[in-house]
Amino acid sequence: MSGQGKVAVLFGGRSAEREISLMSGRNVLDALCRASVDAHAFDPAEKEIFDLRREGYSRVFIALHGRYGEDGTVQGALELLGIPYTGSGVMASALAMDKVRTKMVWTAAGIPTPRFEVIDAGSDWDGVARRLGLPLIVKPAREGSTIGLTKVTEAAALPGAYALAAGHDALVMAEEFIEGSELTAGFLGDEALPLIRIEAPQGNYDYQNKYFSDETKYHCPCGLPDAEEQRIRSMVMKSARVLGCAGWGRADLIRKADGSVQFLEMNTSPGMTGHSLVPMAARQAGLSFEQLVLRILELAHVG
Repeated sequence: MSGQGKVAVLFGGRSAEREISLMSGRNVLDALCRASVDAHAFDPAEKEIFDLRREGYSRVFIALHGRYGEDGTVQGALELLGIPYTGSGVMASALAMDKVRTKMVWTAAGIPTPRFEVIDAGSDWDGVARRLGLPLIVKPAREGSTIGLTKVTEAAALPGAYALAAGHDALVMAEEFIEGSELTAGFLGDEALPLIRIEAPQGNYDYQNKYFSDETKYHCPCGLPDAEEQRIRSMVMKSARVLGCAGWGRADLIRKADGSVQFLEMNTSPGMTGHSLVPMAARQAGLSFEQLVLRILELAHVG
């Protein structure tokens, strides 16, 4: 794979998801090296991004999660440097990182998504609970991995949930809680990967159960009839296209008991850890981890 040139794997970074990014990046780097790619680790928290040009890198695999890596900032810097990079461009990365704006775009495009409100310290908590119903979800609008997220069952708990979320982001949202099966849908290029149904302990797919628990169960195939899975996968690609996503990514959604779905968020730089979902779905589609990583790298672009 020498045709890829010198490849930097960006991981670590300065976001709240640094720990997960380190795990993802090491996995990606190891896979590229096994495939004889001239790949090297590059942590933007330790080196200047402009060192990529000085050190002769010709392509970048972004394994950063969260802010300063998944939000369009690194993508913009790489475009200024003229270095091809994996995943979505500046606009789509920034949009998808912001759950409030993502939901605005999805709503305008007819993609079903739970009702929500932006909240602040002066919000009418009883009014929020009345309009969205209880339980509801409070979370930072621009964090991932369920960081700062609370499931609220009574209005009196809303101020505390807001304070927790606001500790991570100035933009905080309250969202209608949707009961149903949790599904995740990766995509690679122009195709959606097989759906995965997630079964977390006590239905709580939090940070611990996402990355470190062996009790969380992942069902792939997800168990849905083929026609229904294909319908949802088609919706996944529409949800990505309207945001301008490219290369690869992952949508998270809920399937209600009546068969309808609600889209929760879009991830433009999904995890690549031992518990991560895109590698799991790719494996079901016949792609090894190494093949997946190489395909993502092949899809690298500028702008």
